[in-house]
Amino acid sequence: MNWFQKEIRLEARRRGFHIITNEVVNQLPEIKKIKKGILNIFIKHSSASLTINENVSPDVRSDMEKHFNKMIPENISYYDHNSEGPDDIPAHIKASVLGSSISIPITNGDLNLGTWQGIYLCEHRNNGGIRKLVATIFGEE
Repeated sequence: MNWFQKEIRLEARRRGFHIITNEVVNQLPEIKKIKKGILNIFIKHSSASLTINENVSPDVRSDMEKHFNKMIPENISYYDHNSEGPDDIPAHIKASVLGSSISIPITNGDLNLGTWQGIYLCEHRNNGGIRKLVATIFGEE
C-alpha cells in the first residue's frame, strides 16, 4: 500500500457552490497509478467546505446556495462573531454543517464517483480568497 499527500491551491471564487472535480483530478496525476484506494480531501479553512453532489444541473448549485442562505441567514441579532462582515459567522456555521473533508474511492486509476456526482467547493464568504486543500491518497498500485 502506498501513501501520497499534496496541497492543492484553488483560485478565489465568488460565493456559492462550485464543481471542482476536474481541477482536483488535474492536480493529482498520481490517481492514475492507483488500482484500488481512497482519496481524502481536506479544506484548510473554517469558512468554506466540501461536499459531493449533482454535477450536471447548475440549478442544484444555485438551490443549495439559496437554501443554506435561508437556513443560516446573515444579520441575526444574537450573532457576536461578525468582525469580518455579516457573512462571517454564517460562513463558519455553514462550513461546520457541510464539513471539512470528503473521501472518494479510487478504482483502476479513476475516482469512483456516481454518474451524476461531482466534488463541490462550497464558498460561504463573499470574498473568501484562495483556498487550499490537502489531498491524501492511500492505495495499491
